[in-house]
Amino acid sequence: MSDVQDYKSSLSDTTSRKFETFSYLPPMTAEQTRAQIEYIVSKGWNPGIEHTEPQNARSNYWYMWKLPMFGETDVDAILAEIENCHKAHPDNHVRLIGFDNFKQSAGASMVIYRGKTV
Repeated sequence: MSDVQDYKSSLSDTTSRKFETFSYLPPMTAEQTRAQIEYIVSKGWNPGIEHTEPQNARSNYWYMWKLPMFGETDVDAILAEIENCHKAHPDNHVRLIGFDNFKQSAGASMVIYRGKTV
């Protein structure tokens, strides 16, 4: 079991905290982010954007950025809304969620921007 990697994290060190599956990987490039959005759209999921202060990121409640983008299939429009949210709240974490209408759950969820930690 020595090949298993230990991710050092603690509640007191906000920079070490992990959020969602992709936070264990290096930050996504613009192309990788686009590919994830294309996947969400291809599944027919509705994109939703949320944000929160880094110190509140462990909470189940993040602020909704506008309403979910019901039926939106334009990847550039989704990317533009993510950018608008980040510009409006530059110190906050910003995440994208793909809402699955049929299973009534989140099919995908990933932090796109990590906010500034204190």
